Amino acid sequence: MTDFRNYTIPYEISPEFSKKTAYFSMEFAIHQPLKIYSGGLGFLSGSHLRSAYELKQNLIGIGILWKYGYYDQSRNQDQTMKAEWYEKTYSFLEDTGIKYQISIHGNPIWVKAYYLAPETFESAPLFLLSTDLPENDYLSQTITHRLYDSDTAAKVAQFIMLGIGGARLLDELNFNPEVYHLNEAHGVSSVFHLMRKFGSKEEVKKRLVFTTHTPEEAGNEKHDIYLCEQMGYFNGYSLNEVRELTGMEGDLFNHSLAAFRFARKANGVSKLHGEVSREMWSKYSDIPEITSITNSQNYSYWADKQLYNYMDESDSKKFDERKYFLKKQTFEIVADQTGQLLDPNVLTIVWARRFAGYKRADLITRDLQRFEELITNSEHPIQIIWAGKPYPSDYGSISIFNQLVHLSKKYPNIAVCVGYELTLSKQLKQAADVWLNNPRVPREASGTSGMTAAMNGAVNFSTFDGWICEFAEHGKNSFIVPTADYQNLSIPDQDNFDLQNLYQVLENEIVPTFYEDKNGWRTILQQGMKDVLAGFESNRMATEYYEIMYKG
Repeated sequence: MTDFRNYTIPYEISPEFSKKTAYFSMEFAIHQPLKIYSGGLGFLSGSHLRSAYELKQNLIGIGILWKYGYYDQSRNQDQTMKAEWYEKTYSFLEDTGIKYQISIHGNPIWVKAYYLAPETFESAPLFLLSTDLPENDYLSQTITHRLYDSDTAAKVAQFIMLGIGGARLLDELNFNPEVYHLNEAHGVSSVFHLMRKFGSKEEVKKRLVFTTHTPEEAGNEKHDIYLCEQMGYFNGYSLNEVRELTGMEGDLFNHSLAAFRFARKANGVSKLHGEVSREMWSKYSDIPEITSITNSQNYSYWADKQLYNYMDESDSKKFDERKYFLKKQTFEIVADQTGQLLDPNVLTIVWARRFAGYKRADLITRDLQRFEELITNSEHPIQIIWAGKPYPSDYGSISIFNQLVHLSKKYPNIAVCVGYELTLSKQLKQAADVWLNNPRVPREASGTSGMTAAMNGAVNFSTFDGWICEFAEHGKNSFIVPTADYQNLSIPDQDNFDLQNLYQVLENEIVPTFYEDKNGWRTILQQGMKDVLAGFESNRMATEYYEIMYKG
């Protein structure tokens, strides 16, 4: 029986990872049945917790039990996208028996803590908070209903829940971490609880580290400072005190800036993102050193072990047969969803990740004449699968998703899937020969989907951004869209430049290599599998967080 009033991690801690750490994240993608994530941030924190478990680190996760998750992506009658919210119940979560109150908008709100035990999904211990209790009024219950609620006041309440609610839970658990790690700034309200606990900003700063995931200033969350005060975000501190503590002026509270100013160390999530972040925040005072730890993904969870075994045994025949089998298996799922039955012998391009404007899901389709020639080429046929979830009120991205759905109706070798979550993500990576990633440079802080694609025998084809800058060797382990002086290009010019070069590489390098040089293709593919394991596996990342961020 776990003692949740004096909580200790229920396995022997490795001596080099003994520093007690609490890891705050708005979302965790641990395993498909636990639907409390939306995209890359969750995939990252999920792999982090898996590696913390494998390395036996003294780390626990603090998150929120979203009753309706992010949303369930289904279809309208014409196959276009439909966002739906269904109640989720989880028999595998344990009720800790811990219940306490925090104040939001002047009201005392009951918070209950649930526990995901390490052995359930082989992850570090994870505590999840919920306000969905009969003791609370309905509005208070809805705080933990939808991940990234579109209502501004609800979102601020969610930030208070993760930050102040999470820090308070640690007191209830009597866990007393030496390090509080904020994975993004959603939980930065915790500092106003920690100020009361430790007495000064200096004492809080000794214990707090911050990971930023945003490559541009406009992307950092800001809210009206008076609304934040009204909601109880500052835990009783006056606006004058908050301004003095955070150095902020004006009417907006910048959550990331507050996190930087309370942290003793901060990091970006790729080498390039570290450089971008140092430059971006250099105009602000009282910012700690910003280093970088490149995002990574967990081999044990993501990789196809059979492919790796056959590669290690240099058994090309079995390797190719395994990849064929994986493609065929996924194509059954795609056919079930879309009615499009794809061919495992044909070069398969997959674009699948969060649907956001800057990621340019539709880029390859913007030259319709060239696209038509590519998609109807009978000598060197290709097939394309798209998948991904737009933010449910991002109507621009939903419109792009729906345009692709309608486009897919014209061709038997194009499919658009719904329900892009952990399981479908892995299946599509196993189906991909080419993992297409074409964000607008330099908008991608890291990106991690290409790492797990490589772990499943897909070749990365990407614009030169995020983690790719540290991984890619064009024509050796991946293919890269040639770069330009993007800073001096307008967005339409940049998009057009990338579009022309994407086709250039696809038509002149990728397609001929795949069809005319099978051994050469396999060599590139396997080099990617080796290189991603060497540099982008999350045990390395979780180790670096201890060595670089937590120590000292």
